[in-house]
Order: sequence, then C-alpha cells, then structure tokens
Amino acid sequence: MNIADTGHPREFEEQARFGSLLAELSSNFINLLPGDVDREIEDALRRVCEHVDIDFGLLWQWSSAVPRVVVPTHVYLRQDDPSPAAPVSQDQFPWVVQEMLAGRIVVLPSLPAALPAEAITDRANARLLGLRSNLTIPLAAGGLPPVGALALNTLRAEREWPDELVRRLRLVAEVFTNALARKRTDEALHESEALNRATFDQAAVGIAHVGTNGRWLRVNDKLCDVVGYSREQLLQLTFQDITHPDDLKTDLDHLPKLLAGEIKTYSMEKRYIGRDRSQIWVNLTVSLVRSAAGEPQHFISVVEDITTRKLAEQALRQSLAEIERLKDRLQAEGEYLKAEIGVALNLSEITGQSAAIQKVLRLAKQVGPTNSAVLIHGETGTGKELLAQAIHRLSPRGRHVMVKVNCAALPSGLVESELFGREKGAFTGALTRQIGRFEVADGSTLFLDEVGELPPDVQVKLLRVLQEGEFERLGSPRTVKVDVRVIAATNRDLANDVRKGRFREDLYYRLNVFPIRMPPLRERAEDIPPMVWVFLEDFSSRMGKKITQVPRATMDTLQHHSWPGNVRELRNVIEHGAIITTGDTFKVPWLGNDAPSVAQPQTLSDAEREHILRTLESTHWRIKGPKGAAAALGLNPATLYSRMKKLGIRTRGQTEDAGTS
Repeated sequence: MNIADTGHPREFEEQARFGSLLAELSSNFINLLPGDVDREIEDALRRVCEHVDIDFGLLWQWSSAVPRVVVPTHVYLRQDDPSPAAPVSQDQFPWVVQEMLAGRIVVLPSLPAALPAEAITDRANARLLGLRSNLTIPLAAGGLPPVGALALNTLRAEREWPDELVRRLRLVAEVFTNALARKRTDEALHESEALNRATFDQAAVGIAHVGTNGRWLRVNDKLCDVVGYSREQLLQLTFQDITHPDDLKTDLDHLPKLLAGEIKTYSMEKRYIGRDRSQIWVNLTVSLVRSAAGEPQHFISVVEDITTRKLAEQALRQSLAEIERLKDRLQAEGEYLKAEIGVALNLSEITGQSAAIQKVLRLAKQVGPTNSAVLIHGETGTGKELLAQAIHRLSPRGRHVMVKVNCAALPSGLVESELFGREKGAFTGALTRQIGRFEVADGSTLFLDEVGELPPDVQVKLLRVLQEGEFERLGSPRTVKVDVRVIAATNRDLANDVRKGRFREDLYYRLNVFPIRMPPLRERAEDIPPMVWVFLEDFSSRMGKKITQVPRATMDTLQHHSWPGNVRELRNVIEHGAIITTGDTFKVPWLGNDAPSVAQPQTLSDAEREHILRTLESTHWRIKGPKGAAAALGLNPATLYSRMKKLGIRTRGQTEDAGTS
C-alpha cells in the first residue's frame, strides 16, 4: 500500500506544523516580564485559534476581586464572525464550570444536543450565544486545582474534536498555565519584596538585622524611636551596649542555641537602656537567617515597646495588692460584725445625770476628738465598752466600726494571731491566711477589753504597735503599717500588776495616757430610775407588752440594792421583771440573798480550758488529722497534749486513737 494513499503524510505534516507553533509559543514566554505576559497570551490565543480554525476562543481565570468566580480574561473572535449575542459569564454555563473545577475536559461536538439532560442552563445559553461546538480544557498543572480554563468554540458549524487534536490543545493549555503561574509568582514576589520593604521601614514595631557578633546591621525608624538613638548612632553599636545588665545573660544564653540549630526562635521580655539612660521594657523576638548552604548570616530582631504596659502592670499589681488588703479587711470586718450582731445592746447613749457620770462624759468629750490612748478602769458591768464606743464616736474615726477584742476570752496560743493575723502555713493547722484585728481597725479604733490578761510576749508586740504603728503577721517577714487608736479597759489594778511584774511598765504608761474611771452603779444610785425606764422601754417593745408604771417601793428597792454586777446586773433584773410582769405595773424579782448572783470573771486558764473542751467536743475528741482539734485550734498536736495535761483535761482513749489513724 502506498503510504500517501492513507493520508498519513498530511497528518505528519500537520503534527510538524503544530509542533513548530507550540515550540515558538513556548520560547516566546521564556524570560518574559510579568507585564508582557497578557499581551503574549492574546497573540498566542489568536494564532492557535487561526491554526485549528476556531471562531471564538476564551481564556478563563479566577477573579482577583470576587472569590470562587471565573471570568474571561483573554478573548479571540474571528474577524468576519459576529459577536455573541450576550456577554459570557460562569453563571451561563454552570455544568461546564462544574466539570472544569473537577479537572475534566469538556468535549461537545454538537451544541446544544451534546449537553447532558441536567445541563438545562448551559443548553439555553449555548443556543442564545449561537455556539455550535465547544472544547473546554482546565488550566491545571502539578495536580493542583485549576487556575482557569481554555474554551474553544465554533459559531458557524459543528465540528468534531479528535483525540489527537485535543491532545495538542492540552499542550497549548499547559503553556498558558505555566505562563500564568510564572506571572503570578513574579507578581507575588515583587509584591512581597515591596511589602517587606514597607513593613521594615514603616512597621509599628522595631526591626533590626543584627550580625552574629552583635553589631546592628540594619535598623528601622521605629527601633530608633524606641531606644532614642539615631540610625547612624545605632549602627556604630552592638546590642550588648544598650541591653540592661540584668537581662544580658538571658540574651547571650539563647543565641548559641539559635546558631547550633537547637531552637528556631526565642522571645523574651528585656530592658534596653535608652540614650537618655531611661529603662525601656521591650518584648524581643529573635530568629536566625541562614544562607542556602546553611551558614548563619544574621539575626532578625523584632522589638515591641511594652514600657507603658509594664508600668501599667506594676501599677495594677500595686492596686490589686491594695484591693486584696482592703478585701481581707472588709471580709474580716464583716465577720467581726456578724459575731457582734445579737451581742451588742442598745447603748447609743450613756444614761445618767449624776455628778460621777457627768464627769465621765466630760472627760470623754475632751479626749474623744484626739488620737490619744485611753485606759478605762472600772468594775465588771459598769459600761466600760459603752464609754469606749462614745469616745470612738466623738473622734474623726467614728465613721468606721470600732473593733473590739476581749483579751480574757482568747486562749493564750491564739491571742497573737487574733490581734496581728497570720499567714497560711504559719504553724500547724494554719490552713488559711487570717487578717488580724489591728489590720481590721486600720484607720479606726481598737478596744482592748480586759487588757491586763494579755500574755507577756503579746504585750511586747502590742507596745511596738503603739510606739511605731507597725507589726508583722505570724509567718510573714513583711512589715504591716497601721493607723489605729487604742482604747483599753480593765477591772484590775494595773499599777499593782506592774509592781508585781505581771504587766509591762512601759506598756502601762503607753496605755494610761488618759485614764478614766467608770464609777460602779452603787456610787450613782440617782441614775438608776432613768436607766430602769430605758431598759423597760426596750424589753416591753420586744416582748409585746405595755409596762407604764413602776411603784415607788420597787424603785426604792432598786436604788438601795448594792448591785455587785453593776449595770449589767440591773439590766438582767429588769429583763427578768419584764418577763414576769403580766399587767402595766412592773414587778421586780426578789433581790435578797438568793437573787441571781453575778458570775466571777474567769481566769485566763479557765477560759483556755473551756475553749479547748468545746473544740474537743465539736471534733468528737479527735485530736490529730486535718479535722482534729489541734488543727482547729491552730496548734501542734504535741502542744495540745501538753496544754490538756497542764489544764487537767483527760483524753478519751478510744476516740483519740481513732483520730490518729
């Protein structure tokens, strides 16, 4: 058979012509500047369409303005063909676009008949635009998603798209794809370089290139502003020259790790010394730039000025510490007030017109507005606390609550922590921090009732507070400064205790700046009637009774009684009488020898023994462990055993053993 009869020479000739065209197109795109790529694609699209007899050619690309939208960027239309009846967009051919996105070539020799049934929109728009056939090839390379598509259409007649022709046109599409990819890469590179230059020069943070010897190689304006040096001055220095000495070691410890490749970058907060010798806090991030061969070239340092933030943090820490102190004080004051609710009497006024009580009130008015210490002497029940309240209200501190401590009611082991506070873990069982009464009373008045019962070691610490206005919490080395006025009260002869060595002489004189003696009730019998009526009004109101008369004989009996318990005893008697009174005439209980006796004040040992017993009962005589009596009392178990032995408290063997397990 003659090979010419098969038409193969013509096919070989066409392959050679197309190969020559393809080689020429490819060479035209080599070393092409990004700005010339579009012009060259337009010319190449024309030549390809003319070569394969295409009426209408389109090159589609993703829009740079609208995501997920492809738009025609390069168009060829045969000169003697009319333009399509309408603009072309992706919305007109959703099925074709879907195929293109999937990376599939669309071959449509006959339009609109070759379209599948579901391509309803594509069929209608193909007819509207006058398209007779179509070949759409995705522009994709390297397994990446398509960047666009090459669409070749006929308008005059239908045509077939043989596999060999499709293969050739796919090579053209690859040329276009590579050219567009190079263009985008070059444009991105130029944009990146321009952005890097702008970022370096105009960045809101300091940026520097630093040599491996520490010398500044390149700095931006912001870094110069941060440290106060000009660009020329910085380039004559090393970073070591302006780094705070306390932070330099951390810097120098990290740099060898960067050079060795142990770390990629490091960040730290450090201080620079500015040109004006001020300290500048910065957040520093350092990374290493290497050559293509892996050799270290220079460091890149990013410097963020955080001086304002650091100063704000310092101020915030101080504020938080102050808030914490005030919160502790408020909480302690609240707990203190809760403990006082239901105990305080309605003692807003000191009732009485006797010369003795008027003298007391006159002295209170004199000393009230001052900050002087006051020592109130008097028998139990005379109203020493009431007088202290009156003095406190007359002072500038009267707007605050007066804090009270009964020194006789506290076990000796707890007096110090109660007055001065403790830190968590200050001793075994100190599970939380406790603010002391002196801190609660800062800016106010502290009333120390039965001050003569204070242990000697606490007397020393109390003297220091009175002299210097400062102390330390148990378990804390930090000195706490307070402004507290002290009013003390006692039913003992402190001067005699000083002579016998039971009370410190220097503390006595510190407390006894302004002594006031509270007279017993038997020395001011004329004050009893008004006091009776004050108490009666209070109790009648509470009990829902209306007591309006007190017989003269009853009042005489009350005035002639010796009242060893003083005002407290009188109040109790009136309350008793109000309970048994059934009409409007007050009945007083019998005040003979069998009248209710006033309990003698407990000794400190008695109070401590009762407190330990109550705690043991509440813990079911469990001594050790987190829920034992030792922890509740804030004592070491061995110390508690010693105290119990001294006070004659015997343990309950079985229960105690259970508590030690």
